[in-house]
Amino acid sequence: MFDFGSRVFLMATAAALAAAVLTACTRSPAVECKDSIGCVEAAPGEPIRLGVLQALSGNVAPLGREQIRGIELALAQWGGEVLDHPVSLQIVDTGCTAEGGANAALKVIADPRTVAILGTTCSGAAAAASKAMSDAGLTMISGNNSAPFLTAIAGRRAPHWRPGYFRTAANEENAGRAAAIYAFQELGVRRAAAVNDGDIYTRGLTEGFEKTFKEKGGEIVLSTAVNKGDAKMGPVLTAVKNAGAELLFFPMFQPEGNHMVRQARKMAGLGEIVLMSDGALIENSFIQDVGALGVGMYFVGPSRPDGPFADQLEQIYSDQFGAKPANSYYLSAFDAANLLLKAIEKAAISAPDGRLFIGRQALRDALYAARDVEGATGTLTCNEFGDCASPVFDILRLDDPAAGVDGLQSNVMFSYGPAE
Repeated sequence: MFDFGSRVFLMATAAALAAAVLTACTRSPAVECKDSIGCVEAAPGEPIRLGVLQALSGNVAPLGREQIRGIELALAQWGGEVLDHPVSLQIVDTGCTAEGGANAALKVIADPRTVAILGTTCSGAAAAASKAMSDAGLTMISGNNSAPFLTAIAGRRAPHWRPGYFRTAANEENAGRAAAIYAFQELGVRRAAAVNDGDIYTRGLTEGFEKTFKEKGGEIVLSTAVNKGDAKMGPVLTAVKNAGAELLFFPMFQPEGNHMVRQARKMAGLGEIVLMSDGALIENSFIQDVGALGVGMYFVGPSRPDGPFADQLEQIYSDQFGAKPANSYYLSAFDAANLLLKAIEKAAISAPDGRLFIGRQALRDALYAARDVEGATGTLTCNEFGDCASPVFDILRLDDPAAGVDGLQSNVMFSYGPAE
């Protein structure tokens, strides 16, 4: 026989069991990470952490600074957050070197909560950084890298291609080709010299130039390199003069590019030689430094973005930073950050308790799947190699140093795209 107390106990137990069953049936299923290379979990209100690897020291610093400003403009348009989580940036200087890129990447991936990386400025730094990034299962997207060796050459995977690496700067596989076509067809040059600084970026451009120039019927009378940090260009310029070159193609960064221009213009016997460089010198600090010595010099670089979006962003830039942009590359940095934030938004899974799970492979897949995204630089579509921008290049001539980079980029002599 059961007494009253036992009956009450059994009724209470049954009620508790029923409540537990009901709760189990109505509770949202737990969120689990099923991503093949893992997830980053952010607690409610915890920031989404992004590494920012840029060249912030030395003469290349203006390019790195513009990249960061483009990223900041993109974040501002997102209100500084994604899916109700603030975005925090860990900014690290690469110094525009391979060693600096590797060390900077290791610093940010040491934090397992880092979701992705924005950078680098220089392609040489990217080659080392992207390997460390990819091995760690992260995603990296650059608004400034353009060396063909990082993504694809002639439609095939390039030597330094890494899973998870993307860029919104145009692959400069065709930049050297554009320079060679203009030199041969428009300038009538038949004998050219090419000098790089050993960097994968500058080497890729000179190789593309030499190949096309020879295909057109021209002669490469000298193909050589200087070292990063070299200030005395006399020996290589003497070799250029002795080889009888009509044009010198030297895609270089500052300060080596500055030294090349100054010393070439002052060397006897080189007064008539045509000087042609690349996008790394399409920058106000270079133009101001060389001044009148740069008049008549040619540059090959990505076609300048135009249209209402780019114009609007330039005004926002001027209002926010109190100055006009030193170059137009902040626009591709804006696009890189915007593409990444869109991909995070697409890849992330929100848990009922406010936690956020970002699958590392899901994030890569979201970027590889990006199609027809309207950006400041144009329409962006990422291919299987990580190239997201249309590769159209302009040949520019410096006629008026006082007009700065705006005047230079407005003085277009020739445009070339791979379909032409």
